[in-house]
Amino acid sequence: MVKILVPVFGSISLVLFIYIIIHEKKTPRSQHFLSFGNKFPRVSYKDLEQATGSFSKSNLIGRGSYGSVYKGKLTQARIEVAIKVFDLEIRFADKSFVSECEALRTIRHRNLVPVLTSCSTIDNSGNDFKSLIYEFMPNGNLDTWLHQRHDGAAPKFLSLAQRISICVDIADALAYLHHDCGTPIVHCDMKPTNILLDDDMNAYLGDFGIANLVVDSRSIAVGHSGCSTSFTVTGTIGYIAL
Repeated sequence: MVKILVPVFGSISLVLFIYIIIHEKKTPRSQHFLSFGNKFPRVSYKDLEQATGSFSKSNLIGRGSYGSVYKGKLTQARIEVAIKVFDLEIRFADKSFVSECEALRTIRHRNLVPVLTSCSTIDNSGNDFKSLIYEFMPNGNLDTWLHQRHDGAAPKFLSLAQRISICVDIADALAYLHHDCGTPIVHCDMKPTNILLDDDMNAYLGDFGIANLVVDSRSIAVGHSGCSTSFTVTGTIGYIAL
């Protein structure tokens, strides 16, 4: 009898635990959604250069397929931000900037990385400069919590409750993108480095550089770098959406 009751009560407890987490996630969190200069001060190249110490290596917090991400503090707004600078010498980087802007222009969800504004101008040398400015996420990306870092440091610890909470957050974000945001969006590069964590370990989905808008149930509006075409497959090996 005990052998039967233990797994039964264990399963019930797990289901209740997950239900409580999901119920808590449905409670709105205080979040400010500022987008593309409408409610946020316009930023110039000089502002971003000052915020990042001339884009110093000490403020570099990540690299992606189309550029680098720097931590900075905008003097005017007095907030910490993550500044994604596109390397326009890389093929399709400029189109990735446009794709990400288009994908993020109208979507609003508590588990999508808040985009504060964008900057498209020229730098001090007269070269084209494009960047996106996000809300800074103090706990970094999920990959650093799951895998050993390149510097040899052990991964950080995630409790079972935190793991379930992160899964619920990202599932909620994907459900919104696929079903509830007007024109459905396919992210195309779901991986731990694109899942960011705030002070309270709430999870946010980011990096829409190769995202695509679903035209209908049979086709995807594939531009320069869709999930897949008859010629190329784009994304991170092991995480490519097909």
